[in-house]
Amino acid sequence: MTNKPPHVQPLDTLWQASVIVWTLLAGEGVATVLALAPTLDGNRWVYFGLASLAVQWVALLTLTCLYGLRRRLTNLKPLHVATLSMGLMLACTWAVCAASWVALHEAWAMSSREWILTVLRITGIALTVGTLGLLAFHNHWRARQLAVQAKQAQLDALRARIRPHFLFNTLNTGAALVHGHPEQAERLLLDLADLFRAALGSSDYIKLHEELALTRRYLEIEEMRLGRRLTIDWQVPSSLPTIQLPTLSIQPLVENAIRHGIEPRVDGGRLSVKVVLEEKWVSVEIVNPLPPSQENVHRGHHLGLQAVQARLETQDADRGRLTTQRTDETFISTLELPIIASH
Repeated sequence: MTNKPPHVQPLDTLWQASVIVWTLLAGEGVATVLALAPTLDGNRWVYFGLASLAVQWVALLTLTCLYGLRRRLTNLKPLHVATLSMGLMLACTWAVCAASWVALHEAWAMSSREWILTVLRITGIALTVGTLGLLAFHNHWRARQLAVQAKQAQLDALRARIRPHFLFNTLNTGAALVHGHPEQAERLLLDLADLFRAALGSSDYIKLHEELALTRRYLEIEEMRLGRRLTIDWQVPSSLPTIQLPTLSIQPLVENAIRHGIEPRVDGGRLSVKVVLEEKWVSVEIVNPLPPSQENVHRGHHLGLQAVQARLETQDADRGRLTTQRTDETFISTLELPIIASH
């Protein structure tokens, strides 16, 4: 089982249910405008029904063709994709016109010249609607890219932001261990180096077992710093699915649990990290006790959880879910990650 980070192409948004629904509604709007044309003679309801049927056939055929060609269109430039999309829509329009002529030419007393003029008018309408549709899609995709770029800039800032007091406390702990426990000091510095490498690295995604290993290294540092005040309960299956998640998705949750739950307590507390495997999901549950004085505790947790939620939102499809639960004595963070079977 694998879960690859999604790389979203412009055409990928066409297969979303909301986009398909809006496409069909836009088609009904075009049919309505055609049926309300002042020069139209005859029953407008009949004309609306026929126009609606033709427009929806053109829209669905065009989407179907684009879906069938999606892999070949992946490496094309946006202008080429737009040109090909317009060509496919015109081809589908002419195909629907040809089918209509075969089915209805005996019922409608129209000469060949009138049919040709009708096809030309329909072609002009298709070009106009297609151009407007491409412009709307371009604006939608551009706005989407700007939103993703803004979110990525936020993530880059989060990745580069190492808490200074955590760094200083860790270095002070290492300095205190150098003479009496040099091996522990060496391990602490190696763990700190791994954390910096992950926080400042260019990789956006990491495997689940690697993220858990990184979290273990972080907790090893905290164990050396907090001593007996920190007790860790790991509940992780021996075998984990090969899935990927945004880098530093679990470690900040654990850091939050220590910073806002265990560290403020005089006697410390127990931190639980539990991984549950389900058929389609992997759940990572982190439980920590709340301090006696809970002023700004909710705000502190909220700020840290926002960072993880921002990372999950960079995944456009099959994104994970982050939920929290607060009781009188504990705070629970649950990260759910989808499992996608490999093909």
